[in-house]
Amino acid sequence: MTASRAALLYAVGLPLLYALIPTVTFPGPPLDVVEGFAWGRELQFGYTKHPPMQAWLLEAIYRLTGGHYFGGYWLSALSVALGYLFIWKICRHLGMSAWQGFWSIVLTSVTFYFTLPLPEFNPNILQIPVWTGMILLFLRVLETGRLADWLLLGVLTAFGLYTKYFVFLLVGTIGLYILVFGDVRRVLLTPGPWVCAIVCLILLVPHASWLLDTDFLTLQYAASRSKPASSIIGHLWNPLNFLLAQIGNHAGIFLVMIAGLGWRGLKDFRSARDRHVLDAPARKDRFLLWFAFVPLGVVLLASAVTGSEFEHMWGTPMFVLSGIAAARFTGIPALWQHPRRALAAALAIQLIFLSVIFGQAVLEPYWKQKQTRIHYPASAVAEEMARIWHEDQNTDLAYVAGDMWSAANVALHAPNRPSMFYLHSRTLSPWIDIDDVQKKGLMIVWRGDRKTPLREFLKYYPGAVRQGSRTFGYLSGAEIPEVTVNWLIIPPGKVAEAPVN
Repeated sequence: MTASRAALLYAVGLPLLYALIPTVTFPGPPLDVVEGFAWGRELQFGYTKHPPMQAWLLEAIYRLTGGHYFGGYWLSALSVALGYLFIWKICRHLGMSAWQGFWSIVLTSVTFYFTLPLPEFNPNILQIPVWTGMILLFLRVLETGRLADWLLLGVLTAFGLYTKYFVFLLVGTIGLYILVFGDVRRVLLTPGPWVCAIVCLILLVPHASWLLDTDFLTLQYAASRSKPASSIIGHLWNPLNFLLAQIGNHAGIFLVMIAGLGWRGLKDFRSARDRHVLDAPARKDRFLLWFAFVPLGVVLLASAVTGSEFEHMWGTPMFVLSGIAAARFTGIPALWQHPRRALAAALAIQLIFLSVIFGQAVLEPYWKQKQTRIHYPASAVAEEMARIWHEDQNTDLAYVAGDMWSAANVALHAPNRPSMFYLHSRTLSPWIDIDDVQKKGLMIVWRGDRKTPLREFLKYYPGAVRQGSRTFGYLSGAEIPEVTVNWLIIPPGKVAEAPVN
């Protein structure tokens, strides 16, 4: 089999399995997917936690599949498959062999971010094709200077920033690369970079306008997720903790390399490597090293200076070049003593993670015997809430308020897809037309045995208690404790005029 055919089979077949297993076995989608569906229904230029692209794509796939939620798993698969395609092309542009391209995909695929998190389609997963695509386009414009590629880079950059602001890290890495190296700096004298920037800025105008209208709501959330250090120790521990987590996420690469090299290969590795890594152009090595390690260095420096604790999963797109760097700078696959063992190790790692995903859906409830999100009886709850509303008000449920999990599941699964009035806050739900809510009424839902709603609602409805409650069994044959869902109907004309903070 040729390297290109092997790469195609691996890059298509593996994401297919990561989409197929949750499609068949998951009774319900994970939190980020439920959240995205609830937001996507509103088709806004931004949402409480993130820019809108993830939610837009989920809404599109929801409509394309006739109202099914499994499309989120396939969006993750598509994101990863595109990432593998771009990794292959980056390898070829860097002058690496076809088999190095294949092994770059394999080694990338065994990093943690390309495995267990995939069923939860979110902005981190969506950044995989964004980062690989932007790096590929930047590499191409440095080679050819084609204006069309600069224009595409501008479009993809805007797409990335509509996905997650973390893409600014890659934009800054590209900008620094241009400024630091004199042989690259001359591109500033061509129209390409300026066309790229102008196209990107024009495409970002609607989102920028939304940010101004909402007092930079999404940026406020992003800032809230960064946990500042409480002492000087945090300035040391937080970046170290992030670095150690990222090393741990690369454990699969180390295992595959050990399997491929074998004991004798490990003993002779350094001298043999030197014979196989000196033949590439220095500029291409410089490019690879820069984009493989500078983003990590910036994050570690920012964490050390500010003391902020960065979420480990934010590292998802930062390491899309890890497999390429491993293949290039360790002389793989030329140094493989046991290439079949290496491939077997990679496939074994994938089998383990795929089995874990299968186990989460089928086996985990039996040994944990506790409530899990993917087994939550969302459809039954949503249909019952809609029925109760219709029985009480003789109209369709149009608005549902509550915490994210309770309200978003009703918004996703109830007939006619009511709008989610997240925590009854017009600040957190800027798409809400309070006059229309006043006209159509509102249902508040929450889980648990407490009779009163969450405190966020009590400030609008002092003394409010639940109007009713139901218990629902989880979607598993295991003895999972039932969930109690409470509701409170706020009829038309009685909705509190929640201010915009």
